[in-house]
Amino acid sequence: MRNAELRTIVVLAVLLVAACTEADATRIGDRTFRIEGPGLPSESSAPNRRVAERLCPNGFRVLTEQTKRNTPDGGRDEPGMFTNWTIRCL
Repeated sequence: MRNAELRTIVVLAVLLVAACTEADATRIGDRTFRIEGPGLPSESSAPNRRVAERLCPNGFRVLTEQTKRNTPDGGRDEPGMFTNWTIRCL
C-alpha cells in the first residue's frame, strides 16, 4: 500500500511541474490571441509556439513579442524569463 501512495504522489508532482511550463492564451479579437508564456530559466518561445500551433492549425503570424525578466510585473520575486506574444491566425 505504501508503494501505491508513493507512485501517486510522484505522478501528481510530475503533472504539476508539466502544467507550470504551459503558456496561457486569451482571445482578444477575431483570430487574434495573446499568449503569456511561463517563467523559464532562459528565454524560450517553445511553450508559446506549442499553444499557437494548437490555436491556429493552418499557421499564425506573431504580431508582437515581449520578453521580461523575473516576474511578469518586472519585480525580482520569481526567477525566469517571460515571453508574451500577440498572434493572428492565418
